[in-house]
Amino acid sequence: MWFYTYNVSHDNALVVMAFAPGIHGAPAYNIGVDIMKVRIPGRDTFASFVHTVRDQLTPLEHRCLFKPGISQDEGLRRFFWMWTLKEAYTKALGLGLGFDFRRVEFDVENDLVHVDEVIPAGWRFSKFIITDDEDLYEGVVAEYLGGTQMEVISDATSQPWLISHQAVLFVEKAVQDLTDGSSS
Repeated sequence: MWFYTYNVSHDNALVVMAFAPGIHGAPAYNIGVDIMKVRIPGRDTFASFVHTVRDQLTPLEHRCLFKPGISQDEGLRRFFWMWTLKEAYTKALGLGLGFDFRRVEFDVENDLVHVDEVIPAGWRFSKFIITDDEDLYEGVVAEYLGGTQMEVISDATSQPWLISHQAVLFVEKAVQDLTDGSSS
């Protein structure tokens, strides 16, 4: 019996969905997606923003963010690659925020992922970027494929399992579809 697994994420004006053929029966998961708008929230500085989640980053990740010569913009982009990868991976496990993010380490300079200091076999991490008007969003899809390899794909914007929608239009269409379906 074939079935599809899917995962949804949203931030500000975007909703993204990733889906793939399921290779495990319920309740196991094998795909997770996360997206975030690349910005410093509120009136924080980059350093104070990272400081608020410092206990969820590894020492290597801290070094990658604050390496001499790295601009604040590049540091911010690196941070969101790290964070969305951690979120997507734990969502694919079916655990979400219940998983200690320090167990997942993303070396953004070398596109290398470690979980509990071991490269996670059978996983593919696909990074994607979406621009919406003047806003930049970064996201990652974590997908368990099985096997012995782990790979990080740097540009997954053309993958068929990734669909993005404007959040308001998405909800309006869903409501309309539900309304049309209930009248028949």
